[in-house]
Amino acid sequence: MGSPEARLGIDYGAVDTTAVLVLPDGRSSVLTFDGLAMLSSAVLISPDGQVITGQQAWRAAPEYPDRFVVSPAAAGTEQLDVANRQMPVTDLVAATARRVVEEAERVAKGPVRDVRLVVPAGWGPRRRTWFRQAMHREGLGQAQLVEAPVAVAEQLLATGTQVLVGGLLVVVDVGAGCEVSVLRRGPAGFEVLSTLHDPQAGGRAVDEALLAAVNHGTGQSGAGRDWAALAAVRTAKEALSQHPAVTVPLNGSMVVLGADLLDRAAAPIVARVADWTVEAIGAAEIDPSQISGLYCVGGGANLPLVEKALAERTGIVPLTVADPAMAAVRGAAGAGTPDTSAAEVMDEAGAALPPVRRALGIVLPGLASLAMAAQFLATASVHSGVGYWVVANWAELALAGVLATVACLGSGSILSAVLADRGVTVPMRAPGAQVAMGLLAAASLGVAISAMYAVLASAYLEMSIGTYLRWALLPVAPLAVLTILAAAVAARQWRTPRGGWYASFAVPTASVAAATAGMLLMQYAFPAAIWVDADLIPLLAARGGGVLMGAALVMAITRAPILRLIVGLPVAVVSAAVYSEAAMNLLGVAYAIALAVGYAGRLWAAVVPIPQSPARLRP
Repeated sequence: MGSPEARLGIDYGAVDTTAVLVLPDGRSSVLTFDGLAMLSSAVLISPDGQVITGQQAWRAAPEYPDRFVVSPAAAGTEQLDVANRQMPVTDLVAATARRVVEEAERVAKGPVRDVRLVVPAGWGPRRRTWFRQAMHREGLGQAQLVEAPVAVAEQLLATGTQVLVGGLLVVVDVGAGCEVSVLRRGPAGFEVLSTLHDPQAGGRAVDEALLAAVNHGTGQSGAGRDWAALAAVRTAKEALSQHPAVTVPLNGSMVVLGADLLDRAAAPIVARVADWTVEAIGAAEIDPSQISGLYCVGGGANLPLVEKALAERTGIVPLTVADPAMAAVRGAAGAGTPDTSAAEVMDEAGAALPPVRRALGIVLPGLASLAMAAQFLATASVHSGVGYWVVANWAELALAGVLATVACLGSGSILSAVLADRGVTVPMRAPGAQVAMGLLAAASLGVAISAMYAVLASAYLEMSIGTYLRWALLPVAPLAVLTILAAAVAARQWRTPRGGWYASFAVPTASVAAATAGMLLMQYAFPAAIWVDADLIPLLAARGGGVLMGAALVMAITRAPILRLIVGLPVAVVSAAVYSEAAMNLLGVAYAIALAVGYAGRLWAAVVPIPQSPARLRP
């Protein structure tokens, strides 16, 4: 059955072709060819005139080397002499496009009419018309052309990066060559302010430099089928991202390639990439301090020392996007269509949080706050006679206020960011200021709810409000201060954390659940469990509650599983062993402090760029 609403993005590169299919229900998938997430752009013209593509072309190349074309895109736009036969380059490009379309229609179970083609920003009208004609041969009709840096910028928006209208981005696309573009986000989309292209400053140049270094080191010449040797070197280069050294067959012998040799070969090419980046920024005639972000994409984005060279030359710490080889084609597959996931919330690993998890991260702290407040009032013991006093679990009042603030911050950070991204702005307020206002409003609401708990408890228990305010508000104070700092960052710099502000203000639901259950269990057991002859059930409840509180403390501070395990076990044992009325109060305050420490760490990592060491810059 046909799927006319399906969208197909195609990035036809000089070395590889990638494609992403978006189905009508919104699901997307990277198309695979011969088990790989990319299709080689190389072709081979068989003796009978058939154009063979991808891995089949590579397998037939040793038998027909004079009929093998490793990069049709590098042959220009006219004719190409293949085995004494003139072949239109459009036919060779169209053959690869045909393979992509056939696979897309197989996955979509019908024709795919909405096709978006990624093209370099530097291509002029003549080159673009030629490319349209090549694709038109495969029945693609009037396929939409999407400039590569614009597609990358759209993909950044779709994965949570927020850019103000008027904001500036730099996209460094390191593929077979290098294209550096400076973009500004306008009301109707992104516009390219400047773009510079250098075919000798990308992955292919690194392959050639690495092959030359190997041949020089072994005393061998580069004669013979260079495309075969370059393919072997390219495979070795990719393997060096996982291993310090690899063995590769070259010129009839086995050669060991090490990461240090790759570093030396890539260094001058990487330096050219950095130089082009500086020139592109200068050509755009902008203030570099106003650049919102510098992003590295393309199959060569993980080349050794790329990030370090760019940081040194531009003064901007670059970011390599996730799956950089697919960034442009993913963006093209959704370019021109509003994507409701543009402000989608991401977790600490950068993965999209399902709506259920987002809702749970807000609802659970809210319900836990109500449970703490209710149990605080229900279990408070009023004594009168000679004097009037109240015995209560003050830690529950503290947790009630803290968890209420957590719920408010989670919901407020999502709502304000989504409204700003959708253009629903307050008059005379920029989106950054609007997010700041949302954060401050959320913190104010959390503080107000905490104060309300204190007022209600004071009235219900008929005591002076001072003690209740101290227990309800002081534990919330660190969270309020951190929110003010975050709001200042959003309003003045608009340096958005990865995945949006929600990712920084979200508390692990497991930590909230453990803290709530732990405090409820300890209060249930008090005071029976503090006596030696206590019943078994209250005793187990008290110790179990202490274990849960200790685990909650550690989970609030760190999200690293190994640290949670190493630190959590001894903390849980200690918190269970010291059970008492004073210990309950101490654990409640400690949990509030742990939440603040966790917030502070995530905010610091989100808004303060940390340059990577050269060792970590190696792919």
